[in-house]
Amino acid sequence: MGEELQVVIKNAVVVNAIIKKFYWQAITLILGIVVLCFPSPVLADWTHPLSFSNAELSRHNFAGESLQAAEFSNANLEMTNFVGADLRGAVLSASVMTQANLQGADLTNAMVDQVNLTGANLSDVVLKEALLLRAIFANVNIEGADFTDAILDKAQIKELCTKASGVNTKTGVETRDSLGCR
Repeated sequence: MGEELQVVIKNAVVVNAIIKKFYWQAITLILGIVVLCFPSPVLADWTHPLSFSNAELSRHNFAGESLQAAEFSNANLEMTNFVGADLRGAVLSASVMTQANLQGADLTNAMVDQVNLTGANLSDVVLKEALLLRAIFANVNIEGADFTDAILDKAQIKELCTKASGVNTKTGVETRDSLGCR
């Protein structure tokens, strides 16, 4: 009778383990279905950033707008107003931004590569860790701009250092220091 009791207990332990395993698998499956059927609004916003790629937005007013991670690649942004806009993580690659006003805008971690910024106002702009390779900076105002850890080539840095001055009002960083000017 002792052996039979041990077998019954052993079988009960095995059945209990199987039930626990099935229970957790069922809970995981139910949670997965809930997440797929009822996605979070935060996730929805993250997966669908604003997209203005290839758009004609010359002279548009984005002043003070929250445009985090917005996509403006290949857009015409000539004379567009981005004063004080939040463009952190935005993609502006290959856009035309001649005479655009970006005064005080935050472009931290933005992709501003191959962008024509001729005549743009970049005063007091934050470009920390921004990608700026092959961007055109002819006749730009960079007074108080913060280029800390921005990705620029040596020719761009040399050009920008000729006009670099001021201190960024948000970060307290001198423009010349952020570019590594000598």
